[in-house]
Amino acid sequence: MRILDIGLFKNKHFLALVGNGIISVFSVVMMSLIYRALDKVQVGSWFFFLTVYGLADSIRNGFLSTATVKFYSGTNEERGNEVLGSIWFLALAVTTILGILNLCFLPFLGHFANPSIAATIHWFALTLISALPYTIAYWILVADERYIPILWLRMINSGSMILIVAVLMYLNKMSLHNLLLFNFLTNCITSLAAFSAKLIKNKTFFSRSWECIIEIANFGKYSLATNLSSNLLSSTNTFILNFFLGPAAVAVYTLPSRLMEIIEIPLRSFVGTGMSGMAAAFNNNDMEKVGAIFKKYSGMLTWVFIPIAILAFIFADFAIGLLGGGKYIHTEAPNVYRLFMLMAILYPIDRFNGVTLDIIHLPKMNFYKVLIMLVACIISDVGGLMISKSIYGVAFASPFTLLTGILVGYIALKKHIDYSFKDVFTIGFKECVNLIQVKILIPFFNYKPK
Repeated sequence: MRILDIGLFKNKHFLALVGNGIISVFSVVMMSLIYRALDKVQVGSWFFFLTVYGLADSIRNGFLSTATVKFYSGTNEERGNEVLGSIWFLALAVTTILGILNLCFLPFLGHFANPSIAATIHWFALTLISALPYTIAYWILVADERYIPILWLRMINSGSMILIVAVLMYLNKMSLHNLLLFNFLTNCITSLAAFSAKLIKNKTFFSRSWECIIEIANFGKYSLATNLSSNLLSSTNTFILNFFLGPAAVAVYTLPSRLMEIIEIPLRSFVGTGMSGMAAAFNNNDMEKVGAIFKKYSGMLTWVFIPIAILAFIFADFAIGLLGGGKYIHTEAPNVYRLFMLMAILYPIDRFNGVTLDIIHLPKMNFYKVLIMLVACIISDVGGLMISKSIYGVAFASPFTLLTGILVGYIALKKHIDYSFKDVFTIGFKECVNLIQVKILIPFFNYKPK
């Protein structure tokens, strides 16, 4: 059978899902290699560097990634060039500011005895600059819904890094310095590939306008605040657990959190494809279509997550043992994972609430939504720990945070989009049935081999 004849494999959601799935697998393989190749101090230094770099990258992405999709999708060529030129200007400005901040620490490099801090100061700016063209190309490709080039670029970046690490291990040349060096070089290779394929649209830099720059910056400041608040929201449980119960509790709690990648992969894929569609509709003043896409995507994912949650609930012990080892099976980790997976059924509604608020030019409201969730998270976590004095206190407090976000998002969106939770479930179910019929069953039964 010719696989490409089946409509499913031409579907943008499927391509986005495959891309995120492949990169997640690459990430796990990469982590496994690093843990085996470096000692504990070097591994700790590497992940400290990634944490600091990730924070800086979240500033750049939070400021401009959603703005690129919102202002560029569905526009004409002249407006599109103006937007991309302005994005290039702002991206260079943010990267330069962060690079200058890094340079301020360079004179003191020799005074840091901690190898993590020294390595971060040495490689931070170089890595941030090397990834800039590749990062902008990624934003543009998401806005254009071109998921095959995205997949190729991400495979070049992650695949070449895994290959280099494997070779270094084989040659017994693996070290923290070499890891940081080749991380920088693989970013350069990926950016060069994006440039050679004419994906970065750097010539639009000269089409920028101050009006567009100011418009994007005003939008981006709220999406940046939302992005940083979301990162803090995801880290709050870890900080509170570490303060109240110690690092052992953090290890147990983190294990089911990492397993939530099974939900995050399709969620990120659908959010990416749905965001570009909603942006195009909003830019064409079609609010009805924005609402239709919101209900369709969030509803479909909700129904998809139900059987996944049931299976995860049944096989939680096996999943925890597979990732963390048998010693974690008899801890709180399996039950925490079961609770997380039951909550995950409502993740699509919450995530699409936030994305839609950004798209319809209400990033300030989305920021308030995340901020309210953060407050609810802290209060419920501390209260849960004071009552239970165990990991369950934090785990069972998590649903309150999620429900708070869904309620705030619903109230904010209801003023602009006509929708109800019943609409989400009904439309989502119909779209799932239609997808199975049109993209899988009909092509399969109508296939006639030559």
